[in-house]
Amino acid sequence: MKRVLIALAAATVLSSPAFAAKIGVSMDKFDDNFLTVLRNGMSDYAKTVPGVTLQIEDAKDDVSKQLSQVQNFIANGVDAIIVNPVDTSATAAITKAAADAGVPLVYVNREPADVDKLGPKAAFVASNEAESGTLETKQICKLLGGKGNILVIEGQLSNQAAVQRTKDIHEVISTPDCNGMKIVAEQTATWDRTQAQNLMTNWLSKGLKFDAVVSNNDEMAIGALQAMKAAGIDTKAAIVGGVDATQDALASMKAGDLKVTVFQDAAGQGKGAVDAALALAAGKPVEKKVYIPFLLVTPANMDQFMKKN
Repeated sequence: MKRVLIALAAATVLSSPAFAAKIGVSMDKFDDNFLTVLRNGMSDYAKTVPGVTLQIEDAKDDVSKQLSQVQNFIANGVDAIIVNPVDTSATAAITKAAADAGVPLVYVNREPADVDKLGPKAAFVASNEAESGTLETKQICKLLGGKGNILVIEGQLSNQAAVQRTKDIHEVISTPDCNGMKIVAEQTATWDRTQAQNLMTNWLSKGLKFDAVVSNNDEMAIGALQAMKAAGIDTKAAIVGGVDATQDALASMKAGDLKVTVFQDAAGQGKGAVDAALALAAGKPVEKKVYIPFLLVTPANMDQFMKKN
């Protein structure tokens, strides 16, 4: 129903040839595989909508820079703003700035801490993170037969997605079917492949015994696999999972290394964010939370996800 409301509102907006809108977009950072697909999804879709232009800025993982970008968008008279938050716990200032100026605001991909306090001109478009880590961990539980030692690699601890995905892991391993699984180490690698490789190298040097690696995203899962290969571990026999179903992750899966990932529709989120921004700019109703479904990806069905992210 939520997606239907946005689609109807967007259709109403787009049916008017006189409608034109400039949307300011602040991304956490450009140097991220998944966020690049999200950004390109917005940009490519906007090009198909007559009269719509996007001004996309790189916040370079800097909270202050992102707030400054939002303030500049407002000063320049944009019709709406889309924000992929640097820090989901520090969005109140962005929300207030947009609300005070009466400019529609759409958060995309990462749920802001103040999501339940968003006003009538704001919305959140993403995928429900309660599904992501749950799908990943249930599949790893299945591969392990419900028991085994696992390593957990977390994303940025200030990020709602990382917090929720890790919570998902803990909830799954507390269920009757999976309570034979035990976390032997859990640490952040801030969504980064190199940091995850270094973290995994450190764990291996300590002699940690594990049966699977559960990562909050694909980039860190790939970093862990690289460290395992360097240590002479047979990654074809190892169980490593991630989230996002990026092209690099699918290539790793095709090679027999990554065993589990979860498709997060980056381009779909980007399109949904632009539709929501256009609807709000035109005074149309939009649900506060619009979710694009997550889908489990395994070697059995990976081919259908190639080139989607």
